[in-house]
Amino acid sequence: MKTFLIPAAALALCAASVSAWAAPGTVLRAEKLYSQPASTSKVTASVAKGASVDILAKQGGWLQVRAGRSTGWIRLLSVRAGAGGVAGVGARDVVGAATTRSDPGRVVAVAGLRGLNEEDLKQAKFNAEELARMEALSVTAAQARSFAGQSGLTVAKVPDLPKPQAAQPASTWESN
Repeated sequence: MKTFLIPAAALALCAASVSAWAAPGTVLRAEKLYSQPASTSKVTASVAKGASVDILAKQGGWLQVRAGRSTGWIRLLSVRAGAGGVAGVGARDVVGAATTRSDPGRVVAVAGLRGLNEEDLKQAKFNAEELARMEALSVTAAQARSFAGQSGLTVAKVPDLPKPQAAQPASTWESN
C-alpha cells in the first residue's frame, strides 16, 4: 500500500509545481485552442473573450494555455499576460504577452515574423511540398483585378516618393 502512495504523492507534487510555474493571462478575443502550435492542427476547445487562462509555455508566436479543464495552444497576440480583465487593453498589454519583460517607456513594433528567433532560422530547411502548396494558391494579375472589382475596389495611381536628397549641412560651419 505504501508503494502506491509514493507515486501518487510524486504525481500530486508535479501537478502542484506545474500550477506554480503557470503565469496568469486574459484572452483578448474569442479564440480556438489548438492541439499543436499551428493553425492547421486539430481544434481542442474554444475560449471566450475575457476568459482567464494560465500560460504554461511559449513557442514561436504561440502560447500553451490552460483554460478551465482544457489545455491547448493559442496565438500569442490573443492573450494579455497578467491578472485582470480586458478593460483598457492597449498596445502595452499585447506587447506584455509577447515578451518576458515590459518597459512602458519603450516603443515596440510587432511584425509579421514575430516569434521567429535565431534558433528557428538556423533550423529552417527547404520544403518543396510547402512551396508547391503556396504556389498553388497564386493568382494572375487579371484574377486579382477581377476579384478587386467584385469587391468594389478601384485602381488608384499613387505617385512615387521623391528621390532622397543628399544631406545638406545645417550651417556653413559644417561644410568644412
